[in-house]
Amino acid sequence: MVRPSVDPATSSPAHQTLALLERLLERAREHVAARCQREGRPDEALLTTHQLAGHGLAQLALQVEAGRQLLAWADRLAAGPEDLERRIAEAWVARTALELRTGLTLSAVELVPAAELGLTPEVLAALDAPPLPAFLARAGGVAADDAIVAQIEATSTLGRRGLDEALSAVQAQFARFATERIAPLAPFIHRHNALVPPELIRELADLGVFGLTVPEEYGGSGLGKLAMVVVTEELTRGAIGVGSLGTRSEIAAELVLHGGLPEQKAYWLPRLARAEALPTAAFTEPNAGSDLAAVQTRAIPVEGGWRIYGRKTWMTHGARANLLTLLARTDPDQPGHRGLSLFLAPKTPGDETTPFPDPGISGSEIPVLGYRGLREYDVSFDGFFVPAAGLLGGRTGQGFRHLMATMESARIQTAARGVGVAQAAFEEAWRYAQARIQFGRPIGHFPRIRAKLARATVLIQAARQLTYAAARRKESGQRCDLEAGMAKLAATRAAWEVADTALQIHGGLGYAEETPVSRLFLDARVLPIFEGTNEIQAQIIARRLLE
Repeated sequence: MVRPSVDPATSSPAHQTLALLERLLERAREHVAARCQREGRPDEALLTTHQLAGHGLAQLALQVEAGRQLLAWADRLAAGPEDLERRIAEAWVARTALELRTGLTLSAVELVPAAELGLTPEVLAALDAPPLPAFLARAGGVAADDAIVAQIEATSTLGRRGLDEALSAVQAQFARFATERIAPLAPFIHRHNALVPPELIRELADLGVFGLTVPEEYGGSGLGKLAMVVVTEELTRGAIGVGSLGTRSEIAAELVLHGGLPEQKAYWLPRLARAEALPTAAFTEPNAGSDLAAVQTRAIPVEGGWRIYGRKTWMTHGARANLLTLLARTDPDQPGHRGLSLFLAPKTPGDETTPFPDPGISGSEIPVLGYRGLREYDVSFDGFFVPAAGLLGGRTGQGFRHLMATMESARIQTAARGVGVAQAAFEEAWRYAQARIQFGRPIGHFPRIRAKLARATVLIQAARQLTYAAARRKESGQRCDLEAGMAKLAATRAAWEVADTALQIHGGLGYAEETPVSRLFLDARVLPIFEGTNEIQAQIIARRLLE
């Protein structure tokens, strides 16, 4: 369950509003629990039947948690009520309260009425108690939007990150690298469906990108998940394909760290950290996407190892990779996830003419709208050989458990990519709004454009602080599937909404392929889909809230 905030009795109107939202969230949780629990536990069939109520509960919990993180961020950094951090935090809390009067927006075409969560007009009348109406009018209105944009104009930032000195230095270093080395390559990579250049991969390896969270004893930097988030955001701000390179290494390294034998750790972790092993994940199948327990690819034991038979799809960076993290069924008699195993399967890197040169494996590229630089593949296995040493952990039947251990980190990393895309889209929108003159003045001076920019700012910082909070919780060793799901859902939705807004601000020019914002628009659209669709994230959050 979401953790309660401090006692707001003597706090500001923003904290008092948040405290009321927490009480409303608890009421909504009890209402949905009455419909979706059986014997005190969430019932999957009932939760599916009442899915909109469950996902509305998840969205409300996300918005309350974002308000908590934003107010804590503002309390640490803001010296006064007019500081940008304070304005952003208050705007989020006020708009969440105002939104409850009509319902919660799940997407552009989905709204869950507050009554579906048991929040009737009589219950919501608590929002009319002083001093809340005055706060909601001030912090949630047009004047607040204008003040946020005026602060950005004055400070040239979206607010301070709230990082310590060491991580601030890391962020500055990779921000410069993204601006100077990555961003200039992004248009070419996108327009020509080019792979991330090998020399750039080498530079990233020299900077320690692929071994950020690998322990020092295995040749990594031994940093935490928050460092991974900071670096991923900046790399993705330059180009999503570059920011996504680290995802594959992050997943593979975590699989080996948590499930590998000592000899597997000693062999693979240094190679992953140095980018000598470039991994790709072979998990998804045509009929097994979010439902990985439905995987049908078979691993048949043979002398000296295993032969793989089946089909995988959406294998990112599949041709150039030289390591497969491959999920396959080793025991067909065991139903669901219990018969699955995970393999570390070496493969030969391919090229343009022969993407998969090894015997027993073939595949073709899946053309995609955006997310360029790595390429996606549909791959068939027909006796592809994996040495016996490739069975992760040396035991069969552990594949699903191994994979679930990585999901939190993967979703936090995807959230960081969402923040990076959103930040890049905002920067394009901001520059254009200041430069484009219409009717005798920059379009950024018109109230509706300013409102769009203010809303985008609030979305980005809410997503960023949720992602930071999830990373810190992961670093502490605590379970964080709830926090990771919230971060992924908020950040990837923010990426899409901010990119869409940025394109709209550009008008007709935004629809031209030559503009960066059109690329960001296409890149953003994939983020709410992979690493578990946002509908799956909402289901995970709802289930956890009802436990």
